[in-house]
Amino acid sequence: MSVPNEQDRLKQAAADWSAEQLRDGMIVGLGSGSTAAMAVDAIGRRVQQGLRIVGIPTSEQTAEQAHQLGIPLATLGEYQHIDIDIDGADEVELGTLNLIKGGGGNQLREKIVAKASKCFVVIVDQSKLVHRLGEKFKVPVEVAQFGWQATARALERLSGRPGLRRTNTGEPFITDGGNYILDCAFGPISSPADLAQELDSVVGVLEHGLFIGMAGKVAIGAADGIRVLRRKSSASSEA
Repeated sequence: MSVPNEQDRLKQAAADWSAEQLRDGMIVGLGSGSTAAMAVDAIGRRVQQGLRIVGIPTSEQTAEQAHQLGIPLATLGEYQHIDIDIDGADEVELGTLNLIKGGGGNQLREKIVAKASKCFVVIVDQSKLVHRLGEKFKVPVEVAQFGWQATARALERLSGRPGLRRTNTGEPFITDGGNYILDCAFGPISSPADLAQELDSVVGVLEHGLFIGMAGKVAIGAADGIRVLRRKSSASSEA
């Protein structure tokens, strides 16, 4: 068994904190990616201890993980509103709590579930905090397979420097929805909200990884414990 590194330990602490926020009867969005997987594991342990919730998974991989843990699952067709959505992020912009998500390729479903949730909780380790989005990560843009080259050219005109995401075997990465992903290197983004609007206007773009004004809380695993940032008073935190 491998020994967790410090970053994994901090992510695990945030994941465990998020699972403790759940109460009986909640409808819970289950995010995707490595940090969200830790949260799903923690939620599964609580379910095995008697917690009664229903999960709405944001990916096929998350659905399979939750099923194996015995977490009851449903869809947005069965539940129109979600009490809390727990997910990770690739970058969190300090002050605004705007996000880049989609490193795992599930930004479309993640955004649908986050938008349907009363409270969107993001769990990260402190390395994900940035002063400007785009400092460390590219923006994933999910596009239709048909004519994706034309979509890529449109994104180039936005200075995105798009690259087609590929699997380890060199094949194009295909999302759960059957689409491609163009990872766009914009560099530090001066106005994520404006860029999000521009991306929304590109024909062929189905969704992108800029989550603007959506995170209600961000739980940060830090060396001195869990810090929680809230949107309405972004300067406040609690240990």
